[in-house]
Amino acid sequence: MSQERYFLENTWYAAAWEWEVEKADNKLARTICDIPLVFYKSETEGYVALDNRCCHRAAPLSLGRVEGNCLRCMYHGMLFNPEGKVVNIPGQDHIASTMAVRSYRVSAKGGLIWIWMGDPALADENDIHDFAPLSQPDEWRGFDRGDYLHYDANWLLIVDNLSDFSHVAFVHANTLGGSEAYAYDTNIENLEKVDNGFRAVRWHHDSLPPPFHKKVIPEAEHDTPIDRCNSMAMYIPGVFLMETLFAPAGWSEKDNDRSQCREYRNCQFMTPETRNTTHFFWDYLHNRDRDNPAITQSLKESFIEEQQKLLVKSPDFVPRSFSADEAFTHFRMRWKAKLSEENNNNPLPEPKENKRRIL
Repeated sequence: MSQERYFLENTWYAAAWEWEVEKADNKLARTICDIPLVFYKSETEGYVALDNRCCHRAAPLSLGRVEGNCLRCMYHGMLFNPEGKVVNIPGQDHIASTMAVRSYRVSAKGGLIWIWMGDPALADENDIHDFAPLSQPDEWRGFDRGDYLHYDANWLLIVDNLSDFSHVAFVHANTLGGSEAYAYDTNIENLEKVDNGFRAVRWHHDSLPPPFHKKVIPEAEHDTPIDRCNSMAMYIPGVFLMETLFAPAGWSEKDNDRSQCREYRNCQFMTPETRNTTHFFWDYLHNRDRDNPAITQSLKESFIEEQQKLLVKSPDFVPRSFSADEAFTHFRMRWKAKLSEENNNNPLPEPKENKRRIL
C-alpha cells in the first residue's frame, strides 16, 4: 500500500532570494516540503541545490565549503559536484557510484531562486511565474532587497488569506482597506478560473484614498475621491501577483491614460517548509517617487499564525463558505486535483524498515 503525498512535487517553488545565499558565504540551508536542502552558488554553473545530508554519515552539507563548482563536506572531506556525485574522497582513489546525494533543478529569475522538487525531465523554466517588475529597476522600485518572513502556519492558510479580499476592509481597515465600505461597495469582477489558479479584478469607484496611500500623496489630496483597481492572480503552488491602480475619480479605463495615476506592484510567494510552517518571500514596488523609501512600507502583522494554532487544536473543524470564498475555493480544488494526479501517476511506496540505521 502506498502513502499519499502532501506536497506537489512537479511544480516550481520559490526557494530563496539570491541575497540570502550570497550573505551566508554562498550557501544556505533551507527545508522545503519537509526536505532539508542546501543551496550554494557555484563558480560557473550558477546556483545548485542538493539534499542537505552527506551520504557518508549524514553530516549537514550546509556546514561545508564551496570549492569552485563543488561543495565539500567538512566532516570527512568528501567533495560533491553540482549533480550531487562525490568526485573526491581524501585518501581514497575508488569512489562507488552510490556515493551521491540528490540534486534538484533550480533557476534564478528576478532575484529569486526557484526549485523543482519533482521529476527533472518535466521541469520547464517557462512555467516559472517570473514577476517582471523585479527585474526592471529603472521602472519599478521596491525594497532594497526582496524581503523574507517565516510563518508558523500552513502555506495554504496564507494563500487563502491573500485570495480573500473580503477581509481587507476589516483586518486592514487602517492600512490597505481604508474603511469597511470596501467590503460593502466592491465585488470581484472578471474572476477567471484557470487550471493552475485564478485571476480577478476588483474596482472601488469614487472612494477616499486608503491610509497607506495617503502617506505618499500630498495632504491636499487626502479628501479627494479616487478610483482604485486591484488586478490580482494566484497560481499554484502559492504565487500571488497584484497590480494596483489609483486613478482620478471617473477615470476612463478605455482611454487608459495613466499619466495622473499611481501604480503599485505586489508579489508574494508562499513555499511550504513543513505542513505547519511556511517560507514567505515578497516585495512591494512602485513607479513614482522611486527614491522615496516610505512608499514600500506595509503591514507585516498577521492573524494567520493564530488561525494555525486553533486548527491544530481542532482537527475536526469543517469551515463554512460564502460567495466571497469562490476564488480560493477554486484554488484549493485545483491543488487537490493536481496532488491526486501525482499520487495516481507516481505512487509513493510505503517506507521500508531501515536495517542499516546509524541510530
